[in-house]
Amino acid sequence: MSSEAHDAPGLVAGLVAVIRRDVLLAWKRPGDVLNPLFFFAMVSTLFPLAVGPSTEQLQFSGPGVVWVAALLATLLSLNTLFLSDFEDGSLDQLLLSPQPLPVLALGKAVAHWLITGLPLVLVSPLIAITFQMDSAAISVMMATLAFGTVSLSLLGSVGAALTVGLNRGTALLSLLILPLSMPVLIFGARTVALAAAGDAVSAGVYFLAAYCMLALTLAPFATAAALRISNE
Repeated sequence: MSSEAHDAPGLVAGLVAVIRRDVLLAWKRPGDVLNPLFFFAMVSTLFPLAVGPSTEQLQFSGPGVVWVAALLATLLSLNTLFLSDFEDGSLDQLLLSPQPLPVLALGKAVAHWLITGLPLVLVSPLIAITFQMDSAAISVMMATLAFGTVSLSLLGSVGAALTVGLNRGTALLSLLILPLSMPVLIFGARTVALAAAGDAVSAGVYFLAAYCMLALTLAPFATAAALRISNE
């Protein structure tokens, strides 16, 4: 049996250990989970109060509002992805670990999605009701948000690694991530709008899935390289 086959269980164990550690730390700091969720709910629910009860206006603007709120809520939590590890020295342990750094970086991104992205996806049907979306549009919105938030967590891990420990890192992180997240925002909002209008949505869903797979393939290696650069 090859050495790669022997190493595979260790890689999975390292990935799971990083995810479990970050999820448990977030459980002890509920604000890390609730703050982005409250921001997403607040922005999304206040908009219908501002534009009025018109069904046509709500259905027209709803997909864009939900997606922009989800993007901003994700950005809100990205700055802390590696910050606590940097402050308590855990980041040095990750860099010195015998496990491949891209695997550990992937674990950090997956944990961030479980803490931030998944709650947004689960809450989104309640938000969609305020925009009077039907069940078909809600299903498409949940699917697109699932792919989109995974992509945002992966892309955000690269930016968070580059800006860890920097003053005003949040502003720089937003400037780095927003251009890469624009395709996700545009296709996500447009796909939900097409679903609300009863049109075909498969092309948009396939694009978001492909973008997610591309980010899943490349982002862990880019994050690992960014962490090494930031540590020098």
